[in-house]
Amino acid sequence: MDKSTKAVLKGVGVAAAAVAVLILIFQSFYTIKEQEQAVVTTFGVPSAVSEPGLHVKIPFVQKVTKVDTTIKGFAIGYDETTNISREDEALMITSDYNFVNVDFYVEYKVSDPIKALYASEKPVSILKNMAQACIRSVVGRAPVDSVITTGKGEIQAAIKERIIAELAMRDIGIQLINITIQDAEPPTEEVMEAFKAVETAKQGKETAINNANKYRNEKLPGAEAQIDRILKEAEAGKEARINNAEGQAARFNALYEEYIKYPLITKQRMYYETMEELLPDLKLIIDGGNGSIQKFLPLEPLTADTGTGTTAGTVTE
Repeated sequence: MDKSTKAVLKGVGVAAAAVAVLILIFQSFYTIKEQEQAVVTTFGVPSAVSEPGLHVKIPFVQKVTKVDTTIKGFAIGYDETTNISREDEALMITSDYNFVNVDFYVEYKVSDPIKALYASEKPVSILKNMAQACIRSVVGRAPVDSVITTGKGEIQAAIKERIIAELAMRDIGIQLINITIQDAEPPTEEVMEAFKAVETAKQGKETAINNANKYRNEKLPGAEAQIDRILKEAEAGKEARINNAEGQAARFNALYEEYIKYPLITKQRMYYETMEELLPDLKLIIDGGNGSIQKFLPLEPLTADTGTGTTAGTVTE
């Protein structure tokens, strides 16, 4: 081998050695940015490195995988790029059997880079499926007017609580930051018009209830006063009847005591008193039955207290 060939081979060797040294140097260092973490595996055993800056690793022995820990998000119910609704995700049924389209936006970040890489194959897909299940469960227990109008805050809070609990149980290295309702409306124009009609009917119901309460408040005092008057009159009538009954009982007891002392005299007295009550209105006609004229007994002049009497006479056959 001549000198020129040896020189070329020597130069190639030096260049290869330089390249190898450069590769070793390049493979020995890595940089972690802000809001970024790294997972370093040494013979298959992972360890997390979270401090930003320049770090050293063993070339060809340690492998570095960088994980972005910034807050990210995805949409449920619509396409983020085109803003077109996805009915298979958005369409849901409420507790009062109404259909509604609801769009959500989920915000999350990696909380444990090792688990995010190795605990599951696709942690973000798992989070999305989990969120959809929790959304349908919570929305399915709420009435349609709560989903569309007044209950959005409570629904969001309930969904977030359920997702956090599911993530804690699964432990896939993903943390939920927030979930918000972007839009909620009936699925079609016809349904929307029907929903507006229902809302109008509910307002009419509230108006009718308020008018009824107003009428009740106006009439109730007068009715209560009338009830009080009727009760007082009934109480007065009861007292009068009780007093009258007690007076009759006292009179009967006094008469009974007199009867025990003087039975015969008391009987005669009672008889005469009874006759005094009956005879003034009594008319008596005696008929022999043989066609002859009979006498009419003028009892009224005999029992009258005054000098004037009633002259009565008749002939019956």
